[in-house]
Amino acid sequence: MRTIRPSIARIALIASVLVAAAACGGASASLSPVGNPVAPDAATGGGQGEGQGVVDGQPAASGAPPITEDGFGAAVDDARIIRTGTIQLEVTDVPTALVTARNGIRAMGGYVGASQTENIDDRPYATITYRIPADRWEDALDLLRGLNGLTSKVVSEQTAAVEVTGQVIDLEARIRNLRSSETALQKIAGGATRISDVLEVEQQLTNVRGQIEQLSAALADLQDRAGFATVTATYSVPLVAVDVAARGWEPGVVVDEATASLVNVLQALTTAGIWFAIVWLPLLLVMGVLVAIGVFVGRRLGLIGRRRSGDLPLPG
Repeated sequence: MRTIRPSIARIALIASVLVAAAACGGASASLSPVGNPVAPDAATGGGQGEGQGVVDGQPAASGAPPITEDGFGAAVDDARIIRTGTIQLEVTDVPTALVTARNGIRAMGGYVGASQTENIDDRPYATITYRIPADRWEDALDLLRGLNGLTSKVVSEQTAAVEVTGQVIDLEARIRNLRSSETALQKIAGGATRISDVLEVEQQLTNVRGQIEQLSAALADLQDRAGFATVTATYSVPLVAVDVAARGWEPGVVVDEATASLVNVLQALTTAGIWFAIVWLPLLLVMGVLVAIGVFVGRRLGLIGRRRSGDLPLPG
């Protein structure tokens, strides 16, 4: 009897399926009380894997950030947190405040991510986005709240924190499993002899490498946003009461409004005169002529007599 040997392409396909299943299973890692992953066997009380750290008798998952301890033996939380915020400031001098804030953020290891300046009604406005090391978040907020006395008022402040520790652990596990799959496929490709087998293995390798690049980019983005917090600051000068009152009354606007009213009145009078001259005056002239003709005819026919003073009856 002949022994039926599976083709290299089938072996590659089976290997990719097994690695994909391992990647799906590796994505569900449990977390320790301080936000660190715990290996599945450790969570169930199993043995300790090679090269894994141990805290409170439980090993951390391979590839996860190690759990450290402070001088008193307490576990330190190494959770990955993305911090964002906005702050609206009123300052005495916008250009000076921008320079002060920029120098302070740079001294903390941060940088300016984006900026926008404009003048609205002769008042300077600026919107600056800062990227700040996560461990200097509170220091940066304190800097913006004061600015060496340039901040006259904090109009509004909003901050948010989103933990992405689980997402980072999941991406790292999936990338490790995909790299293992890539290594296995490369070994299979090295032993392939038929062109069809080589082409199929290369197709699998291309797919795996594409997934690795995509997940690596997502992981790098998460690590960047967790490593550098983002705060957007808006700068403006406070409104003075005299300026507000002056903006409510503008002589030029009043002159324009008065001129417009005068033009409207003159237009109305001119319109009335035109109507009187064209329409009503001819009608009145015609009506006057008709009345005069009627009176003349009536007197001729005796229908309308002239009453004289001598014809008045004497009182009896």
